[in-house]
Amino acid sequence: MTINCKGQLIDLSTPKVMGILNMTPDSFYDGGAHKNEKEMLLAVEKMLKDGATFIDIGAYSSRPNADHVSEIEELNRILPVVKSLLKTFPDILLSIDTFRSEVAKQCIEAGAAMVNDISAGKLDANILQTVANLHVPYIMMHMRGTPKTMQQLTEYNNLTKDVLFYFSERIAAAKALGIIDIIVDPGFGFAKTLEQNFELLNQLELFKMIEKPLLVGVSRKSMIYKTLETTADKALNGTSVLNTVALQKGASILRVHDVKEAMECVKLTEALIAGC
Repeated sequence: MTINCKGQLIDLSTPKVMGILNMTPDSFYDGGAHKNEKEMLLAVEKMLKDGATFIDIGAYSSRPNADHVSEIEELNRILPVVKSLLKTFPDILLSIDTFRSEVAKQCIEAGAAMVNDISAGKLDANILQTVANLHVPYIMMHMRGTPKTMQQLTEYNNLTKDVLFYFSERIAAAKALGIIDIIVDPGFGFAKTLEQNFELLNQLELFKMIEKPLLVGVSRKSMIYKTLETTADKALNGTSVLNTVALQKGASILRVHDVKEAMECVKLTEALIAGC
């Protein structure tokens, strides 16, 4: 599988790592970590040196019960970062973590490479057409409701079947508008209980039937630290364990806070496959 990022074909037959850059004050793990431009650039430089293929920038916290952020505030947070990163690292492939069409449009026009939408087009009726017009890859995630309401929306007839059906419908809608490169994200932690997250991970290989690259984002999430009875800042080892499971079950992209450790998971898993 390949995706086209700014004219560059990215081969996902070997899994890739996406580094997380949160430009929000209230993200669950690293909110407010980058206090100035220098610290932000150093953090991204480290992720790139450690092996990240993509950097995913978010300026609207999607943690459970996150506060609403206006479109203007989101743009004010994210656009200067996009411009600064592209000035410093001209070849960087930036993913824009937003559900808003105008934020996506302005960031892609500024030089970003793809859009990562937690709502798969359900929170902004214009975003699918906008992505189609921009001719960029589109990551669509499974979620119900909004970050503020999603944890009250966890009842399913059959979790995995319901999520697969959701993607079949959203992929059809995206394709109908001309979106070519589509990546699916099951949405661990979004409108799912702790037990449901593990159920979904256990059945992750079933997502191969969609025939689209699979992004997995479990990095330092509550499914790890609550199970281990610890905290997000102590959940790196648990993250590596579940990243390895995800790779063995078909993940094409790992979205992570800790790029070096995720790259080690990729390399060891690929070595294991080669040794079969």
